[in-house]
Amino acid sequence: MYGALDISTSGLVAQRAQLDTIAGNIANAQTTQRLDGKPGPFMRKVALLAAREGDNPGVQVAGVVEDTVRPPRPVKDPSHPDANEDGIVYYPNVDPMVEMVNAMVAVRAYEANVTAMEATKTIVSSSLRLLA
Repeated sequence: MYGALDISTSGLVAQRAQLDTIAGNIANAQTTQRLDGKPGPFMRKVALLAAREGDNPGVQVAGVVEDTVRPPRPVKDPSHPDANEDGIVYYPNVDPMVEMVNAMVAVRAYEANVTAMEATKTIVSSSLRLLA
């Protein structure tokens, strides 16, 4: 019983991390400077999920990394304070539509884990009634 609940709980935690990462990406979609002081715009972040090792089945957040596959988006705006000598400003590689779709997928996965937990609770409750 507790194994099934632990697996669903790990899924809830993982999807919460996904949603937090997506929310951060959307919030920084127009940020032209990095928070860590490196040159360039904010880079989209992705939560990496992996299976847990050993006797503890479920999923875990293996880390949150920057998306280096998509390059920053160049926009010509010579009046912007972060424009380079050619008048180009580099905006984050965040696509709000992709982030919203990813958020919807994470919410559906979260809901699926809640449903699995409810089913587990119902099965346990029914089993206990049969034993009593």
